[in-house]
Amino acid sequence: MKHEKHVLSITVENYPGTLSKVAGLFSRRGYNIDTLNVAETTDPNISRITVTVTGDEEILEQITKQLNKLINVIKITDLTLKKSVLRELLFLKINCTQKTRTEIIQMADVFKGKTVDISAKSITIEMTGDETKNNAFIELVRPYGIIELVRTGLTAIERG
Repeated sequence: MKHEKHVLSITVENYPGTLSKVAGLFSRRGYNIDTLNVAETTDPNISRITVTVTGDEEILEQITKQLNKLINVIKITDLTLKKSVLRELLFLKINCTQKTRTEIIQMADVFKGKTVDISAKSITIEMTGDETKNNAFIELVRPYGIIELVRTGLTAIERG
């Protein structure tokens, strides 16, 4: 069976413990969550959980069935199969000198990154994009020395 990355958008009632129940369902069944992102929607009583999980169609079907059994779950959409906009936020703190700072800023500009902090020995870049773009930037600046890296995980919305 072919293991692929799936992006699930799960609309839930916004009550204490809902996220714990959803995450617990994955761990109890031995499914690893690759990324997890959650926030309120325009309705403060409803939240959207975006989960990235790797597995085959059978695993995805099992996850979906189990999630649908949870009382707080309103709707599950597999955004992998739909035309969707997928993005993640990345903060990357990179070693730099006065000499290399300009090079790093120029590379970030090409990737539409934004400089959010500069010190004598480091620069912090904010990057928004899909995983492929963010991974490419990480590899490009790796030789300078990555001090710290923080990623939000994917967030997604269906087009149209």
